[in-house]
Amino acid sequence: MLYVIAILFPAVCGTAAALVPAREERSRHIRYGAVMILSDLLALLASRSGRLVTLVRFTDKAGIAFMADGLGRVFLYAVLILFTAVLFYAFVYMETEERPVLFYAFFFLSLAALIGVCFAANMVTVYFCFEMATLMSMPMVLVEMTKEAVAAAQKYLFYSVAGALLGLLGTFFACFYASGDAMFVSGGSLDQAAAAGHEGVILLTVFLAVIGFGTKAGMYPMHGWLPAAHPIAPAPASSLLSGIIAKAGVIAVIRLVYYTVGADFVRGTWVQTAWCCLAMLTVLMGSTMAFREKIFKKRLAYSTISQISYCLLSLSVLTPAGLRGGLLQVMAHFAAKGCLFLCAGAFIHVLGIKDVRKLRGVGRKMPVTLWCLMFAALSLVGIPPMGGFLSKWNIAMALIEGNGGVWSILPVAVLLVSALLTAGYLFPIVVDGFFPGEGGDVLPPGNTEPGPLMTVPMIALCVCALAVGLFGQSFLVSLGL
Repeated sequence: MLYVIAILFPAVCGTAAALVPAREERSRHIRYGAVMILSDLLALLASRSGRLVTLVRFTDKAGIAFMADGLGRVFLYAVLILFTAVLFYAFVYMETEERPVLFYAFFFLSLAALIGVCFAANMVTVYFCFEMATLMSMPMVLVEMTKEAVAAAQKYLFYSVAGALLGLLGTFFACFYASGDAMFVSGGSLDQAAAAGHEGVILLTVFLAVIGFGTKAGMYPMHGWLPAAHPIAPAPASSLLSGIIAKAGVIAVIRLVYYTVGADFVRGTWVQTAWCCLAMLTVLMGSTMAFREKIFKKRLAYSTISQISYCLLSLSVLTPAGLRGGLLQVMAHFAAKGCLFLCAGAFIHVLGIKDVRKLRGVGRKMPVTLWCLMFAALSLVGIPPMGGFLSKWNIAMALIEGNGGVWSILPVAVLLVSALLTAGYLFPIVVDGFFPGEGGDVLPPGNTEPGPLMTVPMIALCVCALAVGLFGQSFLVSLGL
């Protein structure tokens, strides 16, 4: 029952902390902080269990079941770190928002759903928690309740529901042809005898499910919700959506392909080729659109489309090395992109600036924030020793080893072009911020950092990005991945 407690505690207690009246906002913040820390401890305690717990069984191959394994722990640690950092950052940022209670209530409900995704032991549980993560995170987009916010939230919901339906189709077939009780097994649980003669149908539904779950990750052609939702949502919500909620689609793809159907079943088929092509297209498209975009948060949204597709591209290799590369990218990206959105929020909160062209000379007013932006950008581009370098190196090695001919050269070339574009849309902000040139500083002098509750979470995420680069490989080995 520890899994259930770890999931229900933030949902119940976090919602209660938000809805119960308080004399002053400070006491409400103390409640949120206490709930967050206790949620972290309960989730970490549950992750040490390793036992399989079946909560509800609908049929022999369908039920709600939980179990902690190495893959789930990777995502769980990312979830807990980013949610904790964003919560304390939001204490200051959300002071200027009209509906902070709405944000905090759904913040904790989203946390509960993602913990459920991490602990899921079969595809039915993944799908249920995946859908709950969508429904619970959507209200954070429309906190402002403006016409634009409502439209962005609707777009997010429509895309996510459409993608989830495709994912459900793949879940149906994967469970139907699975052996035993359809629980996750490394290498897959597909019943080869039952699947014989039905390979074409299974492959088609797997491909549709990859696109469906990839919707959450911004995979082309289901990427349209990301650039619509991020500029409208408050910066803490954008950080969560991009940093970790979008990666619920990545873990769903891994669980379906690597732990249910089996990578061997898909390797060498048209599904692998189409998957690789869509991922490469998404990487290039996202980077190109980000390079052209001038609104900072929208630029970061397009960047997310590109960077998460690095994970999907690595996973399409369908080898253990490809899986490791994708997981390292998940770890590196959550820290770097989570930090970048918090930096963008700091510029909005303190200066009211959303356009990158107006950030010239910002290093003189907000040096700590700009330093954090620089280190996060170094990781996102892939400069050693930051985490982005380690993940991209492993992805490139997996692509070269796992593919042959043009399929080992073309994806690596795409990664290099995308890295150059990433440098092109992030490094000029840093250079112009620190060195605006004579007469180029358009901001008045004076240090106006947003304070430790906002700067410390950004610094902590930069440290995480560095830690991934230094220890990410050994961390995965310690988890048996």
